[in-house]
Amino acid sequence: MVELLEQIIAECRPDIQKGSVATYIPELAKQDPNDFGIYVLSSDGSHYCAGDYMKPFTVQSIIKPVLLLLALMDNGTEEVRRHIGVEATGKPFDAINVSDKSLVSEHFNPMVNAGAIVICSLIRGKDYVERFERLLDLTRKLADNPNIDVDEAVYRSEKTHGFKNRALAYLLKAHGLLEDDVEDVLDCYFRACSIRICSRDLAHIGFVLANRGKTVRSETRLFPSEFARFVNAVLVTCGMYDGSGEFALRVGVPAKSGVGGGIMAVVPTRLGIGIYSPALNEKGNSIAGIHALELLSKRLYLGIF
Repeated sequence: MVELLEQIIAECRPDIQKGSVATYIPELAKQDPNDFGIYVLSSDGSHYCAGDYMKPFTVQSIIKPVLLLLALMDNGTEEVRRHIGVEATGKPFDAINVSDKSLVSEHFNPMVNAGAIVICSLIRGKDYVERFERLLDLTRKLADNPNIDVDEAVYRSEKTHGFKNRALAYLLKAHGLLEDDVEDVLDCYFRACSIRICSRDLAHIGFVLANRGKTVRSETRLFPSEFARFVNAVLVTCGMYDGSGEFALRVGVPAKSGVGGGIMAVVPTRLGIGIYSPALNEKGNSIAGIHALELLSKRLYLGIF
C-alpha cells in the first residue's frame, strides 16, 4: 500500500502546477504548494502513509462536518434540520446570493460558509469560548490527537480579513436566521477554521465517520450511527463545494475539502483518508488531492456507487 501511495503522489505531483494556494487569507498564501501527503487508516487498524503526511496546516472548511456532528449531538437531527437545509447550492462556498427569494434556512447546507455560521450558533455552551472549546475537544477525540490546537497567526488573519464571512453573518442576522451576537459567532467560526491538523488527523476523523461513530482503538461509540449517516450523506452531495457532483462521479466517496489544501475522505466501513496538497483549483479544492483520490478509488475499488 505504501508503494501505491508513493506512486500516486509521483503521478499526481505535476497537477500542482495547475493550481495555486489560497491568497484571500494572507497567512494561507505562505503555504508551500509543493507539499503533498497522504494518510490511509484501515478498519483493521493498519495505517499507510506517504509524502508530507505530518505537515501541519489549518483545517478550514473541513471543520464543517465536525461542527455539524457536534450540533447533532447537542440537538438531535430534527432540531438541526429546523435551522439548516441539506441540498447542494450549486454556488461557491462563500456565495452571498444563495437565492433570488427571501433567505430561509433551506437555502444553504452545513458545508457552505453561511450554513456553518448558523451551525456554530447551535452548539451548546454558556458562551462562545466554551462552545469552541467543546468543538476543539471533539476534534481531538475524533483525530485521536490531544495536541491539536489553533494556529493563532491564521486565526488573526481570518478575523482581520474575513469581510465576506462577516457580510454573510450580518445577512443571516437581518433575515432572522442568527439570533446571537454576530461577532461572537464569527469569532468561534474563525477559530474553528484555524484549527491546525495534518493528514494523519484527517484520516482518523474520516475513519470514525466511516466506522459509524467508533474509533479504531475502541468499541466505545463517540456518537450514534445515525449521525454518521447524516454527515456522510451531506458530504456526498455538498462536501466538495460546487464541485461535489463531479467529485462523486470521479471518486465516489463522501469527502470534505478546505482551502488550506486538505481533503478528508470517508469510505464507509473501510477507510479514513487524509490528503494535503495546498494548490487549489478554481472551486477551492486541492487539485492534486482530487486526482490522488480518484486514482486511489479506482485502484482499490472504493466508490460507493
